[in-house]
Amino acid sequence: MHRLRFLSLVSAVLAVFGVAPAMAAADTITGAGSSFDFPFFSVAFYQYHEDHDSVNVNYQSIGSGGGIQQFTAKTVDFGASDVPLNSKEMAAAVASNGEVVQVPVTLGGVVIAYNIPGISTHIKLTPDVLSAIYLGDIANWNDPRIAKLNSGTSFPDLPIVVAHRADASGTTYIFTDYLSKVSNDWATKVGNAKSVNWPAPSAIGAKGNEGVAATVRSTPGAIGYIELSYALQNQIPYAALQNREGEFVLPTVDTVRNAAAQKPHVSPTNFSIVDQPGKDSYPIAGYSWVMIWKNPPDQTKSKQLLDLLRWLVTGGQAQAAQVKYVSLPPNVQAEAEHALASVHS
Repeated sequence: MHRLRFLSLVSAVLAVFGVAPAMAAADTITGAGSSFDFPFFSVAFYQYHEDHDSVNVNYQSIGSGGGIQQFTAKTVDFGASDVPLNSKEMAAAVASNGEVVQVPVTLGGVVIAYNIPGISTHIKLTPDVLSAIYLGDIANWNDPRIAKLNSGTSFPDLPIVVAHRADASGTTYIFTDYLSKVSNDWATKVGNAKSVNWPAPSAIGAKGNEGVAATVRSTPGAIGYIELSYALQNQIPYAALQNREGEFVLPTVDTVRNAAAQKPHVSPTNFSIVDQPGKDSYPIAGYSWVMIWKNPPDQTKSKQLLDLLRWLVTGGQAQAAQVKYVSLPPNVQAEAEHALASVHS
């Protein structure tokens, strides 16, 4: 079921970006987790198969929480998550199969997408207004606090439907990490995690970035947080967010790269890059991580996986721009290669 879903989604993603799907493969590497990663993985793994036709990668876009669970249960060769393992998750993984190596593999932006009939331009939102919407304190698009930020735009009398992830999600972690940094109310009442209790009365959940994008697109009045590629693929408008310098910034490859540049070094214990300084920094951005075993049980499969990941964090980064992700900065590529070198193979 998951494999059929994966193949159909790959075909859809590749079709959007004008790439024909691969039809045949021999050895299969399996992975599961982050839907944030899925558009990038789709084009990157397709290209890897084109260059190495004896290897196919079967990646299941089931959310970061699901990826961590499947990795820990050893039902996949690698897991992917937009937030590294916490102490409880790490303890469970170590008990399952020993030490874990976590590798940064991609960098992207989380956008605030919306469906406001009659408005297709990029509206402006501040941290205060965005957090008030997700707290349920702003419940209608004609609220004067929204109108004040968007002079000349006529907002309808339309209830806001707050869309969020229903599954354990690294994208949720990045988004709630941002809200916790910019809103004391959010930090004290909700906090940040892969799953939280959403306080807005209108809140509705959906599975995966795919599900939130579909909910926003089909629901007048909806607002939701999704990775940039999903907004572009589904032609959903998204907001310019006010950053720490007071500038309203759209999510682009350049503005996400500018945010990441403010924090040159990241690690599995120091990874957050939300709300970074810099007038051209987009405020909701994050790295995603792959989890593999330091002492892999299958040496043959491990060599194939390491070859794939070494390519993914170096040459494979050339695929990122096709789907509006950011190539890993050189220093982070070096950190990724150092992590991979620690695997016993």
